[in-house]
Amino acid sequence: MRHLNSIIIVVILLVAQVLICNYFNLSQFVMLTFLPVIILCMPVNTGTIRVLILSFLMGIAVDFFADGILGMTAAALLPVALLRKYIISLVFGEEVFARSENITMRRQGPFKMNIGIVLSTALFLLVYLHLDDAGLRPFWFNLARFTASLAASSLVSLFIAALITDEERTKWR
Repeated sequence: MRHLNSIIIVVILLVAQVLICNYFNLSQFVMLTFLPVIILCMPVNTGTIRVLILSFLMGIAVDFFADGILGMTAAALLPVALLRKYIISLVFGEEVFARSENITMRRQGPFKMNIGIVLSTALFLLVYLHLDDAGLRPFWFNLARFTASLAASSLVSLFIAALITDEERTKWR
């Protein structure tokens, strides 16, 4: 039952991300994404290969149903999945792995959780915006787009992290 609950949550979030990509384009400077927080909040005992496969499948699904180029979101999610354990150990410490406890807003606190979200979202945006730009836009535009997207996505991701890591409502194990 717990596994099914987490699958349903991820599917709902993927549908929400597709809807945001298709219908809620805020501006040319803001790209709203919360896919990196889904990767970050996966159970810590999930292996890197499994996280890479899941992030690739999530990225391809979003690209297929949204109006993006097929593979761009997947390519941007793969570095987040690859460096996930490093980000977790850097921000939350090695004891998370030693105790095999999942990352939750209540245990880690909003400050540490926000740092982890900003790092993973920044990594995603750096790759995604570089692929999307293809060297055709000026540096100031890319910097403004990165900054605005990081601020908006991190804020939304903080609320989503609080939602998906609530231990009473959802069981990620």
